[in-house]
Amino acid sequence: MDLFGEVSGAKPFLKWAGGKRQLIPTIQAALPDTFAQETDLTYIEPFIGGGAVLFWMLQQYPNVRRAIINDINPDLTTAYRVVQQRPEELIKALSAVQEFYHKLPTEGVRRSYFEELRAEFNQRPLEPLRNTVVLIFLNRTCFNGLYRVNSKGGFNVPFGRYDRPTICNAATIRADSALLARVTILNGDFAEVLTHVPNNGFFYFDPPYKPLSKTALFNAYATETFDDASQCRLAAFCRDLDAQGHRWLLSNSDVQNTDVADAYFDDLYAGFAVRRIQAKRIINSKAEGRGHISELLINNFAPTEIPQLL
Repeated sequence: MDLFGEVSGAKPFLKWAGGKRQLIPTIQAALPDTFAQETDLTYIEPFIGGGAVLFWMLQQYPNVRRAIINDINPDLTTAYRVVQQRPEELIKALSAVQEFYHKLPTEGVRRSYFEELRAEFNQRPLEPLRNTVVLIFLNRTCFNGLYRVNSKGGFNVPFGRYDRPTICNAATIRADSALLARVTILNGDFAEVLTHVPNNGFFYFDPPYKPLSKTALFNAYATETFDDASQCRLAAFCRDLDAQGHRWLLSNSDVQNTDVADAYFDDLYAGFAVRRIQAKRIINSKAEGRGHISELLINNFAPTEIPQLL
């Protein structure tokens, strides 16, 4: 059975660096024992990204009656709102772009069209539907499906050499739209979600990962940099949530992949359960750099002596 369910077929409508689809079985194992039996549960994801965990969560756990998602990237949250509210218009527009693109005769012509739409995208703000159409087109035709911007907010990922990419997946858009009817979509700083959270809420944090090297800066998906000060602010926010009785689960990179003596996250989240899990490195230009590495799962509802899930 597919991780996202055979019935509804909802899954991420965008490729997204750092997506958590491969880690869903481990995330599921890390949830509280009572999670599936709790009533009127609200799921909160302050860094939504591609939404792999969200779409899985809403299909796997019908007791999750409501979800709140947020991201600082306005292109991303606009896309979620368009999928939620205007799925048929989006499908029609994407289908037209896909038909046109597939008829282009050569790679050079496709590259020129890609660069034309990338330039249009960087003239934001566009009307929400058009912005989402161009975003999904770029996501499906750029190199490795990356979303990366420069310091001025300009999308700068180069052309990807795909002959006939799937630009419009109508079934996915319709399934996602149906699930998103239960979701409140916010655009702002992660801490702002707290004003929308009811008593029985469960947080999953998947922030931009702390880079393991100076060249591994794949978290530049917004003009605001998620640096060490931001990591510390997030840890403080998690401590505040813990003090208020909220439960949370958080993913991040494991700096011990490059320095076994580096206790950055172990110190930052001291007193909480810090577990190391295996994940496949996907975003790398060289095949030999796509092996398994350790990542972190941290939570405030399990005892610290839980064995590592390696």
